[in-house]
Amino acid sequence: MLIDMQSFYASVEKAKMPQYKNRPLAVAGDPARRSGIILAACPLAKARGVSTAEPLWQSLQKCPELIIVRPHMQEYIEVSTQIMSIIEEFTDLVEPYSIDELFADFTGSMHLFGNDPVDLAKQIQDKIYNETGVYARAGIGENKIISKLCCDMIAKKVKGGIFHLKKEELHLHIGDKPIRDMWGIGSRMEKHLWKMGIRTIRDLANTPLTQLKSKWGVNGEVIWRIANGLDNSPVTVNTHSTQKDIGNGMTLPRDYTEAWEIEVVILDICTEVCRRARKIGLMGSVVSVSVSGADFDHPTGFHRQVKLSDPTNITVDVCKIAKRIFHQHWDGQPVRRVGVSLSQLSDADTYQLSFFDDQEHKRAIDQVMDDIKDRFGDIAILRASSITAAGQAIDRASKIGGHYK
Repeated sequence: MLIDMQSFYASVEKAKMPQYKNRPLAVAGDPARRSGIILAACPLAKARGVSTAEPLWQSLQKCPELIIVRPHMQEYIEVSTQIMSIIEEFTDLVEPYSIDELFADFTGSMHLFGNDPVDLAKQIQDKIYNETGVYARAGIGENKIISKLCCDMIAKKVKGGIFHLKKEELHLHIGDKPIRDMWGIGSRMEKHLWKMGIRTIRDLANTPLTQLKSKWGVNGEVIWRIANGLDNSPVTVNTHSTQKDIGNGMTLPRDYTEAWEIEVVILDICTEVCRRARKIGLMGSVVSVSVSGADFDHPTGFHRQVKLSDPTNITVDVCKIAKRIFHQHWDGQPVRRVGVSLSQLSDADTYQLSFFDDQEHKRAIDQVMDDIKDRFGDIAILRASSITAAGQAIDRASKIGGHYK
């Protein structure tokens, strides 16, 4: 099954504020910043035209009586963990897909709860609602892809929120759906497929695999397999336990036009990324920088990376590389978003010593700063640039994932 929580953030807020049960409610970021967009809207709000990711002011024009709630990320994480624990009462094979979606394999435990998968899904749905106040939907299938397609395209739209999609009936139910509705198809891929005469999921499924692979390689095979409901990957409890990269990004409160302002943000992000890397004992061999321009109609920006001669998690070293990447590729246009990440991770216990650079001195500085922050809080010690008008460290210290805790 793919078990999905309906309007998760909004559902959590409504569960703790029953006075809003019959009123349209949305969770949105700070309207004074760029984060003033709709993160989640309850079904009543969606029925009035409110949609996820649209600006808050647009939603209020559509629905003036809309109740706006700031996000509480720590609570959402806790409820998500609680829901996972509930599902683990029915099977030990539970794989988080996102904060509000989980894959679960009941092959080995079905007989303990009856042999009807729809009835089992109903039991889980009831238990989640009774214990958290969150309404869950479930797509059921013989593999992860079918269960995901089933949940997104059928279960979310049928009364009861549960559907069992059999492999042999896949195209009976979703074959005529527009290709853009299929999991894994974005607007750019949709345009390419339309040029090839592929407009429905059935069209894609019937396209020769060799044709798709010759055009997109492995990605062509991936979308073909999805359209045909083919997936051999198991539900794996430790799928996300191996960290592949450590990164952070932030949408800026205004357009940044000066290089020094963006450098301040890069330093703030590098400080956070490297501290996280040190905390879990990892270093990175690749530094990546991404920048998005401020013009939505004419997108600008870049994503570039540099391979280091030796892995590191030293803040000043990572920041030096990140700034170099930025200056090499920035076109001088206003910037609205910046991101930095470390990848190709390795154990921090083993590293190369240098005769020409005092790495141990830099590590000692980072360690002292980490210790102070761990004891007294994230903003107990800051670099001077972080308290300039461009700095974002103080604001982000009170947030999780860019939103208030």
